[in-house]
Amino acid sequence: MMGMKHLRTFALFASASLLLGFEPLAAAAPVPVLKQTDQPFLRGVNVLGYDPYWTDTSRRRFQWRHFGEIRKAGFDFVRVNLQAFRHMDVGNKLEPQWLNKLDDVVRHAQKAGLGVILDEHDFNVCSNDVDACRNKLLDFWQQVAPRYKKAPRSVAFELLNEPHDRLNGEVWNTLLAQALGVVRQTNPTRIVVVGPTHWNSLNDLPLLKLPPDQNLLVTFHYYEPFHFTHQGATWAGEEVKQLHGIAWGSEQDRMAMRADFDKVAAWSAANRRPILLGEFGAYDKSGTPLALRTAYIGAARTEAEHHGFGWAYWQFEGDFVVWDMPNQKWVDPILKALIR
Repeated sequence: MMGMKHLRTFALFASASLLLGFEPLAAAAPVPVLKQTDQPFLRGVNVLGYDPYWTDTSRRRFQWRHFGEIRKAGFDFVRVNLQAFRHMDVGNKLEPQWLNKLDDVVRHAQKAGLGVILDEHDFNVCSNDVDACRNKLLDFWQQVAPRYKKAPRSVAFELLNEPHDRLNGEVWNTLLAQALGVVRQTNPTRIVVVGPTHWNSLNDLPLLKLPPDQNLLVTFHYYEPFHFTHQGATWAGEEVKQLHGIAWGSEQDRMAMRADFDKVAAWSAANRRPILLGEFGAYDKSGTPLALRTAYIGAARTEAEHHGFGWAYWQFEGDFVVWDMPNQKWVDPILKALIR
């Protein structure tokens, strides 16, 4: 409790300040602290990562009305996958037309009532050449972060998708701190999404060294068991490419998934960090029966919600699809596995 002497001193100081033309200092606004119970990203879907929209608008598949379809179906945010490095000049300056397209994406998503996570998705470039990545990634956020400094809290920044290979361990911890520092210059309380190494593996969460920042949302991606979720995928290595006919859904499978999500929840509680499941799904062009894929997707969604994690399905269209673009309709079994 403040004594009478200190009260009189404070009153004299305040009076003198007014006479000299100064106003007493206002109390600093409290810095928001992001908690699992109030993070605004609950049910999402990944969009626009591989759409021609970014290079040739006349060939785009994704239309603005699709944001309305996403919201109407029950999703509340989109994770926008940005491969921006290819739209930089030799000085790492982003093309003005690309930035205008990004503005349109954010505006139309918000107009549909959706939150937005802007995800810098050049993970392979970064993991192959860390030095080149560092300059491009920092320059990217130096240009993009100020552009949305007045955006609502439902717009978040994801520093980089799935660091791996040369970008593992301390190399990633150093770079994420540098990128976060760039963002904080103009967005001191913006929600920023960061994840561990080895493609955002839950097993690397203990290696993640986070700055003392109160508005970090920690993400992980879940495609375990990989031989089931990626069987037949041509980009996943020769062994996985040749795999077909692997099933999922036994009680042992479900217990293994639950144990993985328990592990993430334990890390979250110990480190007091909210969690976002940023990607999950099962490849749709492998011949895996739809019933097995929907069982897996529904189980992962259930585990995420049971543990209080927000989630974003991979992805709206392209592959792993939940939206049938040629027929302009939802893949109904997958949608029902995601949105109860």
